[in-house]
Amino acid sequence: MLLHAGVPGTDELAASVWYPIWDAGLRLDHSVRTVSEALSVAQDDVKVALGLLDARLVVGDQALADALIRTAADHWRRTAVRQLPGLREVTVARWQAHGELAFLLEGDLKEAAGGLRDVGLLRAISAAGITDALRPAVRAAHLRLLDTRDALHQQVGRRVDRLVAQERAGVAALLGAEDGDALLRRVAGDARTVSHALDDAFRAADRLRSGRSRGGNGAPVRRPVARDVVEHDGELVLARTAIGARPDPSLSLRVAAAAATTRLPIARATCEWLAAYCPPLPAPWPAEARAALTTLLGAGPGLVPAWETCDRYGLVDGWLPEWTRLRSLPQHNPVHRYTLDRHLVQAAHEASRHTREVDRPDLLLLGALLHDIGKGLPGDHSTVGVPLAETVATRVGLPAPEVELIGTLVRLHLLLPDVATRRDLADPVTIASVAEAVGDTGTLDLLHALVRADAAATGPAAWSDWKGRLVAELVGRVRTALDTGVLPEPPAPDPALLAGPLPVVHLTGDRVAVAAADRRGLLATVAGCLALHRLEVLSADASVVDGRALVECRVQPRYGLPADPVPLRADLRRAVAGDVSVTQRLRGRALAARGSGAAPRVVWHREAATDAVLLELRAADAAGLLYRVACALDEAGALVRAARISTLGADVVDAFYLVGGWPDDATRARLEAAVLAAV
Repeated sequence: MLLHAGVPGTDELAASVWYPIWDAGLRLDHSVRTVSEALSVAQDDVKVALGLLDARLVVGDQALADALIRTAADHWRRTAVRQLPGLREVTVARWQAHGELAFLLEGDLKEAAGGLRDVGLLRAISAAGITDALRPAVRAAHLRLLDTRDALHQQVGRRVDRLVAQERAGVAALLGAEDGDALLRRVAGDARTVSHALDDAFRAADRLRSGRSRGGNGAPVRRPVARDVVEHDGELVLARTAIGARPDPSLSLRVAAAAATTRLPIARATCEWLAAYCPPLPAPWPAEARAALTTLLGAGPGLVPAWETCDRYGLVDGWLPEWTRLRSLPQHNPVHRYTLDRHLVQAAHEASRHTREVDRPDLLLLGALLHDIGKGLPGDHSTVGVPLAETVATRVGLPAPEVELIGTLVRLHLLLPDVATRRDLADPVTIASVAEAVGDTGTLDLLHALVRADAAATGPAAWSDWKGRLVAELVGRVRTALDTGVLPEPPAPDPALLAGPLPVVHLTGDRVAVAAADRRGLLATVAGCLALHRLEVLSADASVVDGRALVECRVQPRYGLPADPVPLRADLRRAVAGDVSVTQRLRGRALAARGSGAAPRVVWHREAATDAVLLELRAADAAGLLYRVACALDEAGALVRAARISTLGADVVDAFYLVGGWPDDATRARLEAAVLAAV
């Protein structure tokens, strides 16, 4: 800003200042204003008002600059409470555009929620005298975020604010962090500190602007909400009797449970007092503490903010010492939208939606909180996490059978989705193996609820209607086996495929069914036609009934737009009838699309099916992959009875049921080489 007192010739003076700066290649946002003009713009634009709070003299008339700085600060103090609602709307829009820095693998250090721009808001709220928003923890977080951005500028060699993956290791080295993950954890912790402080500051502004219900003497009304907890001016504080007496160890959990169930924030002073004076919980926990934890985890939408507040003040570490390792741990799978600790809390929140479907809702909630506790350690987290979860359950005070059940939930929490999407649900071996692993219907119900909660907490890409139907179908079949001891009969083929002249093509919703005279190559042909029409195959079943070769597929559009059924039906009929022109189009389109990334891998499973062996392909996802692999297996002489396609981000795990006994080493090597060459 070129600030002047109405002197003539300011336009020419401004040009003589700006152009050399622009000619030097520097970016400059500029304005030419008097004091009154600057204040008038600040009156209409809250972002300008915030900018003036950071104004400082570069060169020129110190008295004129001081007049603007002093007047702008005074204007902000008088108008801040009225302007903050508009500022919050702008801020929320920015958050929606840039996301939450704490949970982003490549976040914008300035614009994302919890970033440097939010620190500017805290500074403005403090300058207005609304609340002391710049506490020591916030100041420390601010300095670390500034250091991170400075190191990013140094690493890249230019001004950037997004910490992208390829620069992470270099920035970590400049800051003395152990590795990129350690840097992400530090940034996430600082961003959460800033976000929590800003939420608290906005609430203070709301209370100041609107006020709360007052008593006859004008003081805020105090309302009891739980034992030792009262509401005071829209926040939860401790009752006077709780402060005067020696607190019991469960007090912090009871306050958190009250905050979650009432959806009221815990006052900052209360959190600080609990962190300083609440004694540690004994092992095992008393029943009151265990009940408070269950109430907290089952509170629904109030759980996440209450847990986050307690975590900011170190209370969660007193409940679960394991939480220190989990806090802000990044999850590099793009399917996950949260860090590990937030994912676990979110899973408990999602599990609260299913508590009425199970016999032991308390175990469902605790299992959801602990299901991924083994992540970040060497080995399979479902296995590594079992002793850790059992240790927590024992400390909480659960009896031995329930501790064992918590361990079972952790060990098997991926069983249902993995089997449902990668195995033939009509095969008795599939149902028998799941029934043996689960053991009883009570555990089955808990796992079914946990699967849905885990997926909802992971992100929208982790679940689909198709996966939900498959898991529900698997649960229904396993329940029948557990209840009756008899394995359910496989579903009968569609009668419409068994009648009428061949070929038969049926398209209904996400189902594609084809009947032809010759089984050899039918699956590959159908898969290729579907790839031509940009349809992804989710599952495929091939069989021969009454001399007819049948293929039934579940599909979804690759790009979100459904295929035109008329040309799809025509291409399927022509292709299965042997039309060479369709086959040539299939090969040209499908062979042009190849996956990338890590090398593909083939895994064999000997006893996963009744009448087949299982070949499992793990590779990068690509259009036409099923067609190419099915063609390769067909040309190698293998007969595919069923295929299950499971997409995990950019990768797939495709399972092919090959009819026949366990192949010898040479046959396995030949089939494996054919499949890998097709990928």
